[in-house]
Amino acid sequence: MNQPPAEPQPHGRPPAVGRPARADAVRNRERIVAAARETFTEAGPEASLNEIARRAGVGPGTLYRNFSGRPELLAAVLNDRIDTLCTRARGLLSADSASDGLAEWLHAFLDHARVNQGLGGALMLQELETTGALGTDCHQRILDSVSALLTRAQDHGAARRDLAPADLLQLVVGIALSTPHKKASKASSDDPEQAERLLRLVLDATKAH
Repeated sequence: MNQPPAEPQPHGRPPAVGRPARADAVRNRERIVAAARETFTEAGPEASLNEIARRAGVGPGTLYRNFSGRPELLAAVLNDRIDTLCTRARGLLSADSASDGLAEWLHAFLDHARVNQGLGGALMLQELETTGALGTDCHQRILDSVSALLTRAQDHGAARRDLAPADLLQLVVGIALSTPHKKASKASSDDPEQAERLLRLVLDATKAH
């Protein structure tokens, strides 16, 4: 009797078949995500999936065997970037200066927010079943990262006690939204240092006095 087709796995993960994925399949998936990360950065969330496959050195069929479509690939890239951001936060918890550790991570978060605002917006527009859960999970992971760094800075007397992690994130997101990384308007492109200057003001405001 014919078996029904396998259901697509969430977030484009390879189907669970009771044995580890083949090494070449894992490498293909990693190459696709890396190529998508680069291509989405250059061309935005509507970048050609065929171009992503070409850069990854695989055929379109291989791409679609790993990801059912654009939403799952966007989600994989966003998760990959957030993994990098959160790993950096954990490393900075052992920085010699708690203040410098927080500042370095906030610079990284600003870069992340400016580059990825298009990906997040595209995901919200897609009717992907897991979009809501993904968005909540991403936000919580980032909030946990800044909470740990801010708490350490506060414990060292390097950051004001009345500053909430969520408020600090919102300030940096505001800078990202008002100083777009890609396709900037002429007015914003006339002042390429504005984002860093605004972040320095925010960092100065976080200091304990």
